Amino acid sequence: MDEENQTIPCSLIDEPIEVEFAKAPTYEKCPDCPVSFTWQDEKYTIAQIISEEQDYRRRGRYSNNMTPAHISMAKRNGSWGVGRYSFTVEVESGRIFEIYYDRSPRGAGDRKGHWFVKGERVKKSI
Repeated sequence: MDEENQTIPCSLIDEPIEVEFAKAPTYEKCPDCPVSFTWQDEKYTIAQIISEEQDYRRRGRYSNNMTPAHISMAKRNGSWGVGRYSFTVEVESGRIFEIYYDRSPRGAGDRKGHWFVKGERVKKSI
């Protein structure tokens, strides 16, 4: 992230959102950044992607259920239902949000994963 786009957290939200894509992701569990999201009945159109990252670390009860040899490969490539795709985005109004897709299924009937707004950020004063 270049110096002019550095941001710092200002609020933790961690609530579910609905997202829209210009084109549906080829692989549902490996999405690109959406073009907009709806949070608390308000639609936010994404004007700029500030940063993005993938994190395939296993968390909670899943963190100890693999052999060491497989853990290394899973951190690089991911494994089914594990990991997050995170994006720091600026919306048209100028507000900055962290959004993420959690690949974890919620159960046998809900295997897709879910989108969340993690929090809001502000530009860092230099």
